[in-house]
Amino acid sequence: MPLPAFVAPSARSGKVILACALSSVCAALIFSPQHAKHPADQDDAAGAQSASLNREAADTARSAQPASSASAPEATPQPVVRSATVKSSFAEAVERLGLDSRTAALLAHAFSGEIDFRRDLKPGNTISLVVDPPEAGNASSQNPLAVRIETGSTSHDLFLYRNLEGKPFYYTKDGASTTPAFSRYPLAYERVSSEFALRRLDPVTHRWQSHDGVDLAAPAGTPVHATARGTVAFIGRQTGYGKVIVLRNPPPYQTVFAHLSRFAKGLHRGAHVKQGQVIGYVGSTGWATGPHLHYEVHVDSVPKDPLTVALPGKNPLDAAERAQFAKEADRLAALL
Repeated sequence: MPLPAFVAPSARSGKVILACALSSVCAALIFSPQHAKHPADQDDAAGAQSASLNREAADTARSAQPASSASAPEATPQPVVRSATVKSSFAEAVERLGLDSRTAALLAHAFSGEIDFRRDLKPGNTISLVVDPPEAGNASSQNPLAVRIETGSTSHDLFLYRNLEGKPFYYTKDGASTTPAFSRYPLAYERVSSEFALRRLDPVTHRWQSHDGVDLAAPAGTPVHATARGTVAFIGRQTGYGKVIVLRNPPPYQTVFAHLSRFAKGLHRGAHVKQGQVIGYVGSTGWATGPHLHYEVHVDSVPKDPLTVALPGKNPLDAAERAQFAKEADRLAALL
């Protein structure tokens, strides 16, 4: 009789035994003291994480804080005030103040509507400037922010304005130009030899009659300029006036220039002239006792005193610009 065969475990039961054995080993490894985290280790990990978060918060706070005083921008330099007393002329005074000839010419033109430098400006008068702090090598070319000329008890103030192209202009505090579309004086004269008068004894005819203009004495040949743009209404000779030019200016004005020695070349009736254009030269033609310009201003065909008549102004700034300009002018005027 054959011996009973040994019955081996089935493949399935072998797999179960192997799985159980592996599970026991894994459990032992996972929960052994060597792999379990000690409470102190957990605290250290939490502390490290907390320290990292704290460092990030501190870095964020520092980046949000304003720069320290050591790196803060410096305060804007304040304008500087300079003054000089006139010794001989406007040109020499502003030269002593450090302005170049171009800036001096700009200021002379800007003040020409208010001041006759030959007649009104005298030794002892004061010129004051408000300028930006000088920069290396650029001090003499700066345009003053404000200028004051004191003639006796009268002060004349002008303030700098730059247009969109950066070109400099000087205006009064209210934003008006002092070089209006109509100039006061047609030439550089020496003196007023005869004033405007409703009744005057004529030195040539020896008759009492009105003197409808002013006589401005000047050397023969002195250039005579148009005081405003206009059209030549008459050019030629007239009894008493000698060689005379009559300009029809923007209404209601008309101007007369008499006793000329000669006319500017190319000038004729109907010709258009610009303000400041030379139209003739001083002489003594007609009824004149010496070289001078007889100059008249008519308003609505009525003769007015050329030295006091109200002339049309020019206000180049709009309302909003004038308000802002006046505010800045007040600030600068307080420095003068």
